[in-house]
Amino acid sequence: MKWKIMAAVLLLGAASGAHALSASEVKTFTLPNGMKFIVLVSSTIPNANMYTFWKVGSRNEAPGTTGLSHFFEHMMFNGSKHYGPKQFDRVMEAKGGSNNAYTSNDVTVYQDWFPAASLETIFALESDRIANLAIDPKVVESERGVVLSERSTGLENSNVRLLQEEINGVAFQAHPYSWPVIGHESDIKAWTLDDLKRYFNVYYSANNAVAVVVGDVKADQVQALASKYFGQIAKRALPPPVRTVEPPQKGERRVFVAKASVTSPNLMIAYKVPPIGYADYYALNVLQSILVDGKSSRLYRALVDQQLATTVGADGIDGFDPGLLYLFAVAGAKVTPAQLEKAMLDEVSRVINKGVTEDELQKVKNQKLVGIYRNQETINGKAQQLGNYEVFFGDYKKMFDAPEQSRKLTVADLKRVAATYLTKSQRTVGVLAAKED
Repeated sequence: MKWKIMAAVLLLGAASGAHALSASEVKTFTLPNGMKFIVLVSSTIPNANMYTFWKVGSRNEAPGTTGLSHFFEHMMFNGSKHYGPKQFDRVMEAKGGSNNAYTSNDVTVYQDWFPAASLETIFALESDRIANLAIDPKVVESERGVVLSERSTGLENSNVRLLQEEINGVAFQAHPYSWPVIGHESDIKAWTLDDLKRYFNVYYSANNAVAVVVGDVKADQVQALASKYFGQIAKRALPPPVRTVEPPQKGERRVFVAKASVTSPNLMIAYKVPPIGYADYYALNVLQSILVDGKSSRLYRALVDQQLATTVGADGIDGFDPGLLYLFAVAGAKVTPAQLEKAMLDEVSRVINKGVTEDELQKVKNQKLVGIYRNQETINGKAQQLGNYEVFFGDYKKMFDAPEQSRKLTVADLKRVAATYLTKSQRTVGVLAAKED
């Protein structure tokens, strides 16, 4: 009962800060070339943003060309027909804007933040690099070196990333999720200009993108500018689908990674889970939080409070295809990987066999609901949510069903998904340590 009362208080507070969005406020249009735009007018501040979701990630690559999706995240800032190298940033900054980008297994997303009055400049910049990206050999070699350095530095500095990369290579035996988003070192060194041009022409077609514009704009203004700048980009055939389906896993898999600089063993256990948008998505999302989020979570109490671990956490491949739910921990002083693994698996078994409590479930449901509404308080959060639901769930309107999808979950639902997915036959166990114990 106490968590239901808390939910009402928190949700009331969230609602008082900004009205809850409704699907009727969102406008959409699709240009003749197939590029879709989602527009939400939000005039709380005189700013706007543009998120462009390209349906291309490392899952679209192939052996020999891994890492190309991430590489284009770099190249898209290095010159086009009307704006030379580094001019994208300079012109945007001169207009009061800033930007960022990220690449995942499934998508590449470009994020622009700017004063609403600079909307036309942003459209000019974005459309030019789509229609006329420069793939200059000197720039390619320079960025190739940057990416190689990023890869080696990232693996050296992040034990979690290193272990996760090794686990992916073992957990997936056929599917492209087996290779790292940044690519294999040998592939990065071997890409040719023809590889790059071919990849860009296939995946950076207007009908393979969804653009989200949120802020102090007018929907008809966005549509007019979109037609002016993006409407001239030729429509091309949609990219080929990813045909490889990962074969069923028939038993536990294990990997050991040696790293001399590791002072405490790292443990990661990854379970095969369905793709994002699947019926069990919300139940698994809540179960993950019950296991690792906060000091009252199951694994924190079982591992950190008992001094078996100094850190616990979770991650996941939430993508178009079946992925992984990762649980990880860093061992406490004098704790062996075997001791840490047993404690983690014992806690997972308790959830499978006994389920979770009503209080645990209600607490996390409250947190999820507040998180949804809190994200909608900013134009950044609104754009990210709208784009994610449109691209991964197939329709931005499903974003407005998310609160109810979380609210209706029961302890029986969580017990069922735990028993279905957190099984020995579906897990891959990884240990990273200075030496094998």
